[in-house]
Amino acid sequence: MGLDSIPLWIFFVGTIVIVMTFIEVGYALGKAAHRKSSEEKETPVSGVSGAVLGLAAFLMAFTFALVAERYDARKGLVREDANAIRTAYLRSAFLPEPERSNSRRLLGSYLDSRLAFARMDSRQLQDVGPLLAGTDRMQRQLWDAAVANAGRDMNSDVAALYIESLNDMFAVHTSRLAIGVRTRIPIGIWVVLYSLTILGMISMGYHAGIAGSKRSKATWIVAIAFGMVIVLIASLDRPGGFIKVTQQPLVDLQAFMAAERGRGAPPP
Repeated sequence: MGLDSIPLWIFFVGTIVIVMTFIEVGYALGKAAHRKSSEEKETPVSGVSGAVLGLAAFLMAFTFALVAERYDARKGLVREDANAIRTAYLRSAFLPEPERSNSRRLLGSYLDSRLAFARMDSRQLQDVGPLLAGTDRMQRQLWDAAVANAGRDMNSDVAALYIESLNDMFAVHTSRLAIGVRTRIPIGIWVVLYSLTILGMISMGYHAGIAGSKRSKATWIVAIAFGMVIVLIASLDRPGGFIKVTQQPLVDLQAFMAAERGRGAPPP
């Protein structure tokens, strides 16, 4: 989570600066080589530039595939989370009082904490410890209530079903924590990606310099394009990016719980 503290706009501006700077470095080197000797031809340099830029494009595509796959996984886990909490909430109706009321209250608070986490931005996610501690505390309280109920009748199928729903809910929480909060693109991939980008820009600038051409304003298009792709990858990589996973299944569940409380129907 080390790179989460860097705002996305810095990724964008920084990438543009890096691209433009190293194109100029390569261009200056190419112009100097062109003045010293006319023996070096632009065709071999073009091949080198194409190879390095191809490697950079390949690594970008690979990195994008990683974050896109994890983004899809996070969307699926939201649906699983909503289904698991709904099942536990419905099965809690079979618990005796006061476990029934306490469990439903805890499940409502648990759901609220999921939505509160989803609304956090990248800066707030740097201190997510208290929220996770609160979630763990609610899980323990729910489990203690389920164990107390099961202890009254060890052969109860209803108690077993409720415990199973809690197990499913806790498993989804673990998956969301691992995939959505703690998994990031390794620093090594970022280093290699930017290194290939720098080498590609140097080779592209060197090719223009060795050919004796003037500076092209089209290099800004390259810089902005690279910046947009890098920002897209960084945003998909972090839960607090500008591309967020929809929490609508949890919002719908929250409305369902509110309607159940408002209806005040007697428990079965």
